Amino acid sequence: MDASGRGHAAAGAGRGGFRAERAPDGRYRWQLKAPNGRVVAITPAAYETAGEAERGFDGLRAGADTLVARITHVRDGIGWIWVVPGSRTLPEVRSSRAYERYATCQNAFRRFVVLLAKQPALELPDRSSPSRRSDAAR
Repeated sequence: MDASGRGHAAAGAGRGGFRAERAPDGRYRWQLKAPNGRVVAITPAAYETAGEAERGFDGLRAGADTLVARITHVRDGIGWIWVVPGSRTLPEVRSSRAYERYATCQNAFRRFVVLLAKQPALELPDRSSPSRRSDAAR
């Protein structure tokens, strides 16, 4: 946990990299930042512990070369977002913002995959698959 008590960052993730943060509801969500500090991807799934969020991220990182995104128009407003569908009702990961053009959104997803693949493996104890709960499950 960092000095503020708010999140966990991967080693060397000063401005960029993986970060698991505690949400106001007490559960954890992760985000991936580019080297310039901009958040490029977030997980809508909520994890009970920071370790579960880290395992979820590491599983996604390990399969980065096989990820396929669904690019969709945002519901409220103008723009496009990319979403990697999950096994449940929530996406595994999605873009952190909407893009004005479809092609820009496609390129953002490609950059995300490259950035994800470059992330070092997190040193985690072996456990079963992470337990996620949707916000609707509460």
